[in-house]
Amino acid sequence: MNRRPRARAPLALALPALLAVAFLLLPLVGILARTEWAQLGTHLTSPAVTEALRLSLFVSFWALGLSLLLGVPLAWLLARVSFPGKVLVRSLVMLPMVLPPTVGGVALLLGFGRRGLLGPWLEDTFGIVLPFHTSGAVVAATFVAMPFLVISLEGALRGLQPSYEETAASLGASPVRVFFTVTLPMAAPGLIAGAALTWARALGEFGATITFAGNLPGATQTLPLQVYLLLQDEPAAATSVSLLLLAIAMVVLIALRGRWTGGATAAREVGEVGEVGEARKGGKGGKGSRDSRENKDPQDDHSPQGSQGTAAAQGSDGTAAPKSPPWAVGPKSADERNDPARTPAVPRPVEPGAESSEPYSLHADLTGFTRFILEAPPGTTIAVVGPNGAGKTTLLRALLGLTDRAHAILHLGDTDVSALPPHRRGVAWVPQSGALFPHLSALGNTAYGLRAHGVSRTAARTSAQMWLDRLGVGSLAQRRPAQLSGGQAQRVALARALAVRPRLLLLDEPLAALDQTTRARVRHTLRGHLAGFGGVCLIVTHDPVEAVSLADRVLVLDEGRAVQYAPPAEVTRHPRSPWVARMLGRNAWSGTTTEQGLDLFGGGRLIVAEPMPAGREALAIIGPEAVSVHRVRPGGSPRNVWPGTVREITASGSRLRVLIGSAEAPDLVAEITPAAAADLGLAEGVTVWASVKATEAELVAL
Repeated sequence: MNRRPRARAPLALALPALLAVAFLLLPLVGILARTEWAQLGTHLTSPAVTEALRLSLFVSFWALGLSLLLGVPLAWLLARVSFPGKVLVRSLVMLPMVLPPTVGGVALLLGFGRRGLLGPWLEDTFGIVLPFHTSGAVVAATFVAMPFLVISLEGALRGLQPSYEETAASLGASPVRVFFTVTLPMAAPGLIAGAALTWARALGEFGATITFAGNLPGATQTLPLQVYLLLQDEPAAATSVSLLLLAIAMVVLIALRGRWTGGATAAREVGEVGEVGEARKGGKGGKGSRDSRENKDPQDDHSPQGSQGTAAAQGSDGTAAPKSPPWAVGPKSADERNDPARTPAVPRPVEPGAESSEPYSLHADLTGFTRFILEAPPGTTIAVVGPNGAGKTTLLRALLGLTDRAHAILHLGDTDVSALPPHRRGVAWVPQSGALFPHLSALGNTAYGLRAHGVSRTAARTSAQMWLDRLGVGSLAQRRPAQLSGGQAQRVALARALAVRPRLLLLDEPLAALDQTTRARVRHTLRGHLAGFGGVCLIVTHDPVEAVSLADRVLVLDEGRAVQYAPPAEVTRHPRSPWVARMLGRNAWSGTTTEQGLDLFGGGRLIVAEPMPAGREALAIIGPEAVSVHRVRPGGSPRNVWPGTVREITASGSRLRVLIGSAEAPDLVAEITPAAAADLGLAEGVTVWASVKATEAELVAL
């Protein structure tokens, strides 16, 4: 077994470090050395000491309670909300930690004393006098100890991924419910650490207490003040009591194991989706089978009967796009959508075992970074594709109402949900990680949304078990997320979203982390469950197989705009985006049309058999199998011939993909057999000629 060699510290660093340890340790050793162990029990059980200990415990626990009551919301505010003066508020929180305790006591007197800013009002209105009273000792201890709780919990909340809270909101949980059922349980380590430090600091408070509350036996004389008095008359007893406080502090720190700033429990990131499937039925929401849709002529998709919705691009200024064409499916007029008499209440989840009967169409007018109109009839599954930064995640978050980058005027069915908070929209979200709550079992996760909607505990658990059984993970109901495989966890996340019967289902790359075999089984599962879904489902994906096999429509985004919105077969045959063409494994060149073909933006010229009218921007699509590779310049019929160099050779199934770079044309990918590559003697750096027949290049208008 290989062991990592120990790093040796330079003497120039090790020596000062050892001196620092000795400097911190020596006073503690002094207490241990000077303690009269034979008299320890007598000193600690004397009436004055026991009374001071009782009072210290009373004050410290009350200070802890006040710190929890006030500090937990403050920590959440600092961690989650941006507001003017946030830096100043955080500085105020930390101020008592660096302020001399006596100065803190003086400040408390001037703020809450009988002649302070608030003291006279407290006395006249409520008869409360804080100075020289036990309540004053509690206030002083809270003032100096609460920052430990706030800072520790804020750090834990900052380390907690917002996706858990956002997912809970999408399941119907209100912000307060999310805070108490998701945020606090997941930030429990930081909360516990902060609470322990707060209690220990309050127990040992001295300066602010004696200045603000005085040193009254039985009222404000806590254990640290008792040590101060004993030091003058009975040094040995003072040492014994100091040892007690030292032992309490050490126990707290050892119990925390150095995690004084806490931290949210690191939930296991779920990157896979489950793998058990059932066949997707042909029809969905009144639509015909997928095969019949994909095999019909693409021109038919522009007829009223063939349409599945529209995505119209907007202008760059963010104004509304032109009115939807007459064949657009789904949206009603603005007057109809905004009529309160036509707007039903947000639906609640149905009882366990019942099927969702009411379909919901989608109409979303998006402005901001994402600028287009998206429409789809009930039962439609939309694959959202595009390069990184295209606006896919922004689209999902805009539909959820969770981003300021884009705004969606969103109608689901006849209901305008644009002004509703995320938990009331009826939009369920499954992030790529799954975001299963680590403190709940699979059953508890699945029942979470139902409970948030007011379903009884028994009914929610019954329905949750039913959904887990449907997705093939019913036997894992009692397992926590950390005990599930990636595929199992993703199936639980999908069951959790489907259980609340959402109007709109958003899936963010649900199959991204799966291997090819598992991914095929999961697609089978997903098809089966989306087949009976009455709302609209959006699936963000980078996989062309997912887009073709799962979706009824493909939405192609680029820089926040809708480049194409069409059935998968149409997108496959006529991609309008270079990124999509490359995703499908094709060569895609942009340029300006000429009488013979295309002047390429990157330099060079392409001749095609069926040119378009000159002067337009277009995209040339060339299949890699249509590219011929030669070692010498070919003669004969090819009208497009370029010299180049082999840059890369990769395997693609039983064939090889050869990347050819040329000074006369953009990079080109050819697909050939291994035998052909061997005959040509291809290798990286080899000079070749590439040719494409004019009939093999297709132009698509942009």
